[in-house]
Amino acid sequence: MSPDSVTPGSVRSAAELNDQIRALWRRAGGTLSAQERAEYELLVVEWASAIRGEVVEAA
Repeated sequence: MSPDSVTPGSVRSAAELNDQIRALWRRAGGTLSAQERAEYELLVVEWASAIRGEVVEAA
């Protein structure tokens, strides 16, 4: 998943986002490229909003 593939206004659960974050780190082998870091940052922001029960629109 690239940051561009996130659907604006999509609603994902904190658990789903956590799974995606973990999968990203596994795929990256513990070291993120610049593109992976951007994806990670978007996922973390969306995850933080999800655990607060808010809906966030992806950038």
